[in-house]
Amino acid sequence: MCFETLFMKQEKNTYFPSVDNIKVAADTIKKVSAVTPLSPSVRYSNVYNANVLFKREDLQQVRSYKIRGAYNKISSLTADESKNGVVCASAGNHAQGVALSCKLLKIKGTIFMPAPTPNQKIEQVKMFGGDYVTIVLEGDTFDDAYHLAIDECRQLNKTFVHPFDDEKVIEGQATIGLEIIEQSEFPIDYVFIPVGGGGLAAGLSSVFKELSPSTKIIGVEPEGAPSMSVSIKNNKNTELKHIEKFIDGAAVKRVGDLTFPICKENLNATITVSEGKVCETILELYNKDAIVVEPAGALSISALGFYAEDIKGKNVVCVVSGSNNDITRTSEIKERALLYANLKHYFIVKFPQRAGALKEFVVDILGANDDITYFQYAKKTNRENGSAVVGVQLKSASDLKPLISKMKQHNFYGDYLNDKPDLFQFLV
Repeated sequence: MCFETLFMKQEKNTYFPSVDNIKVAADTIKKVSAVTPLSPSVRYSNVYNANVLFKREDLQQVRSYKIRGAYNKISSLTADESKNGVVCASAGNHAQGVALSCKLLKIKGTIFMPAPTPNQKIEQVKMFGGDYVTIVLEGDTFDDAYHLAIDECRQLNKTFVHPFDDEKVIEGQATIGLEIIEQSEFPIDYVFIPVGGGGLAAGLSSVFKELSPSTKIIGVEPEGAPSMSVSIKNNKNTELKHIEKFIDGAAVKRVGDLTFPICKENLNATITVSEGKVCETILELYNKDAIVVEPAGALSISALGFYAEDIKGKNVVCVVSGSNNDITRTSEIKERALLYANLKHYFIVKFPQRAGALKEFVVDILGANDDITYFQYAKKTNRENGSAVVGVQLKSASDLKPLISKMKQHNFYGDYLNDKPDLFQFLV
């Protein structure tokens, strides 16, 4: 996009970040934000017959790119604004970025977090913010914490540091784009970038549209929270009624009013990736590459398979946005990955009320490589049969049909739960 077009859009009261402002932001944050590596991925390059590189924002001090926008915003405050202090609402990476920025700039900050926020995240924010940050645990959801934070700003004349819908935040996140272009020794054909509220996508895409317009920018969203995709399709910023919150770093009901028009203009495409596929990627990165990423950090890499033909022989960058993954989520990540791969299946099994029925199910029905991973008897419903919820892990997805066939043939089959999400979540 040429500068003339930029100015025309700004005259229409639509904000588009300029490369000059982004360069100023890069100079501002250089004391706190690391120039993270642009690292080749040998394994993914071999898988896709492409030159795949990871922009490792998971290696920032706060383990995500959020420090860039938070520091750029807070450092731009006037003396009076700094004296009054700042407020944010977050239970994740943004809170840590704001906390560290407050400590480094010696500005008091109040961070509102939902009451159910895991203690590990609270302790991280305390560590980064020290005495400069006060944590307020209020409300059951992020929206509750957000409205309380806004109220405090209005009552005490403090500055709200938005996680994505702010010019200085967008320009801070955009510095990732400058670094990628400076670090790369060859033209970049594709950049895959996670999209939540759109701050990172809006900033980075603006850099590439100006400095490398031939690069295709692909925004990647969770399947359960496609707020940017829906908004672009509707040609207006659209709030989703319900979202899946598992990929918490990219699950928002409504993208930014500033970020939406930028992303609509700049992104070459948006794609949604299922939460199960993201979990599969997290486990692959850990087991095969020794890289720890959070769900949002795996989004960009998870999209590569959907562009396998397009990226052959191309130079491809995936932005790995963060690594703040809670170890207590490991079992859920594994479960979702197995379900996505069609290797984990749940059934209601009808066991005849006679001796040896369970042994018959294990020996004659299950395959030699099948494992029972969940078993819960239900209350006996009649004199002949008793039901149990049984989880079975298969060696191969192709083993499912033979298993169901044998269960029906021997009158053990009650129901299949994987395709009944309401019942599935209630029972398992």
